Formats: sequence, structure tokens, C-alpha cells
Amino acid sequence: MKILVLNGSPKEKSDTFRLTEAFLKGMNRKDRHEVRIIDVIEKKIAPCRGCFGCWQRGDGHCVIDDDQNIILDAYRSADVIIWSFPLYCYGMPSHLKAVLDRTIPLLRMKMVREPDGTVQHEGLVDFSRIHTLVICGCGFPHWEGNFDSLKLLCKNCFGEPDMVCVPETPLLNVPQAAIVADPLLEKFQRAGEEYAAALRLSPETVAALETPMIPAEEYIRNVNGQ
Repeated sequence: MKILVLNGSPKEKSDTFRLTEAFLKGMNRKDRHEVRIIDVIEKKIAPCRGCFGCWQRGDGHCVIDDDQNIILDAYRSADVIIWSFPLYCYGMPSHLKAVLDRTIPLLRMKMVREPDGTVQHEGLVDFSRIHTLVICGCGFPHWEGNFDSLKLLCKNCFGEPDMVCVPETPLLNVPQAAIVADPLLEKFQRAGEEYAAALRLSPETVAALETPMIPAEEYIRNVNGQ
């Protein structure tokens, strides 16, 4: 399989990307896949102008000549796309959101009504063959409510993607927290194996990955230096 990873973390030492790396390790455990990782923060991605020049051209490329067209080509050829990023103001970091905004060239102006009654733009490519996975981490000690707006965005943009929303991810880069962080990384490796085999994650697996590593009050005390 061709796997495209859009790493939306702006930091070289990313908490969330440690989870994604473990997941990829699991995916490659039985079969080697072609993995392409794009560190979005290093790319030149301008904001969408809303000019719809891409729809006039209809070639799947943006009229803005920057790195987004390279990403669009990789997007179209991928079998699996993993969006990996930390939660910023209850959504995607702005540089990654710019990538999402500028996937409009992969659509046509023509509107179609889906079986569920929603109206969408017709795809220029066959999105049904592309599997989307979202891995997002945050610094809160729980996830209830914190990921709601992101989940709605991803549902509207990607259909029904697999999503793993992980709290307390700063613990992944705290050496003293290895006793709780390492088991989580092992769970992500096993989840990668599961995903490689079925291209889906079971609800039980997602629940295990999203379970906080330590109790909320203990996490808050550590963050506050108490």
C-alpha cells in the first residue's frame, strides 16, 4: 500500500508523531508498505484564495504555484492518508488546515446528493478507495468535549474516518513517564497491525488508545508543578 502521512506538528520533537511512528511500525510489521511522510511545517503552503481557478482548470492542481500541488499529487495516489497533528484551539494547526482548505482542486464544481441526504461536490478522484485515519493528541487530561469540533470537521471532510484522539500526550516526551508512555506506544504498534490487516480500527481498539495514561488530578498536579 501507499501510505501518505501529513505530519501537522510544528515541532521536531512531536508528542503526537511518536504515536504515529509507533502506528506505522505496526503497519509495517508483517508487510512493508510505501510510506511517505510530509512535514507540513517545512512546506510553503499559502492560504486558499477562494478563486476557484482550480475548478476552471480541472486538472487536480491549484493555480497557486507552491508545495501544495506536490501534496495533491501524493494525495491522489495514496491508498491510506494519515493526518497526524496536535490539537490547536480545538482543531487543526493553521498550516495543516491550509493544506485541507486547498484540497478543493480534487473536487468538481458539480454538486451531488449523497444517500444520507447531504450535498457534496463531485470528486475529481475516487475518494472511496482512499482510507483516511486521523491521529490527534492534546495536552488536556481527558478528551470529552475537547475533540468534538475536530470530529465534526473530519466527518464532514473525510466521511467516516477512523479517528484516535489521545489526551495527555506531553507525557510521551517526559523520561520519567516512560512507565505509562511505553505501554501506550505498544498499543499503537498493535493498532497499526490491526489497521494494516483490516483498514479499520475496532471501537475497542480506539477506546484503549484514547484511555488517559494517568488519572486527571495527578496529571494536573504534574502540569502545575505541585
